[in-house]
Amino acid sequence: MKILHLIQKVQNRGAETFACQLATHQKAYGHEILVVSIYQGDADLPWKENIISLNASEKKRFLDFSAWKRLAKIVSSFQPHIIQANSGDTLKYVVLSKITFRWKGLIIFRNASEVGRYLRSPLQKKLNEVFYKKVAFVISVSRVSEKDILKNFPFLKGKTAVLPVGLENNYIINKKDLLPGNKKHILHIGGFTFEKNHFTLLKIFKEIRNKNPEVHLHLVGDGPLKKEILKKIHEQELEKYITLYGFVNDPLSFIEAADILVLPSLIEGLPGVLLEAMLCNTPVVAFNVGGVSEIVNDTTGSLVEKNNEVEFINAVLEILGQEKSKNDRIKKAREMVTKEYMNEKIASSFLTAYEELL
Repeated sequence: MKILHLIQKVQNRGAETFACQLATHQKAYGHEILVVSIYQGDADLPWKENIISLNASEKKRFLDFSAWKRLAKIVSSFQPHIIQANSGDTLKYVVLSKITFRWKGLIIFRNASEVGRYLRSPLQKKLNEVFYKKVAFVISVSRVSEKDILKNFPFLKGKTAVLPVGLENNYIINKKDLLPGNKKHILHIGGFTFEKNHFTLLKIFKEIRNKNPEVHLHLVGDGPLKKEILKKIHEQELEKYITLYGFVNDPLSFIEAADILVLPSLIEGLPGVLLEAMLCNTPVVAFNVGGVSEIVNDTTGSLVEKNNEVEFINAVLEILGQEKSKNDRIKKAREMVTKEYMNEKIASSFLTAYEELL
């Protein structure tokens, strides 16, 4: 089978990382794979072969004829059985290329979030209807994501499935000591975007410090809101108590070294970082958004209703007040991840979905 994976950008983001991991496993199963990015980037993604860039322009994404034409030429040359659009602008580009240049091929959209949360006007929804009507199948990352897309685009009924993100078996965790020493280390990993809710995280952390001064917050990630977040850290006089790292190549090492991983997001699909924390035996506290409740529950972590900052603070303080080894949820969370959320198994399920569609 020939499979073309279209990604947004060569960047350190969950959707792109998982797409490349998926492509690697599908290639190992004996299939011919091509990975194409819409926009240029320079991240080190887990795909050993060349990633072809369409060199698209974000400023003219609705009129980017040259990029649509490049994609049409790639499709014509490669002749894929499946074109999988992996989140972001990928569906927009693949559909507009197909409509404009009239090429044939089955489009699968990987729905990694809650698309309804991004539909801000009737016009925007109508435009997205055009895109989704050109899709042969939608694979959602969680049951909540699937329910959301069917609510907004009911004509997709019978053309969807749920397949989660997963983790790699060959992971490496390097020993890391987070500084300063003799502190309780709270970790957040995520891009500096509105979805990740860093401003609420800072409010939560400040309250935690008021009740337990021996804590330190570690922020891993980068993004468009970084300057505003740095300004807020300065305004709240939290510089001494927060360390920022940007993107890192060994997130598991940070997770394993932390006392707790927190995720107070506003929008999520099924966050791989929570699975990574569970794999690393690090307890988690997360807002109940998207598919988070499909992996975090009373037996695997602390699930807090969205925007309930008081409950979130209490959950973090409770976990920080006990030793990791005495947290009964850690073992059950890791068992769940190793049994149900490993990429080799998930890649096989994607292939089965393709074969049934073909």
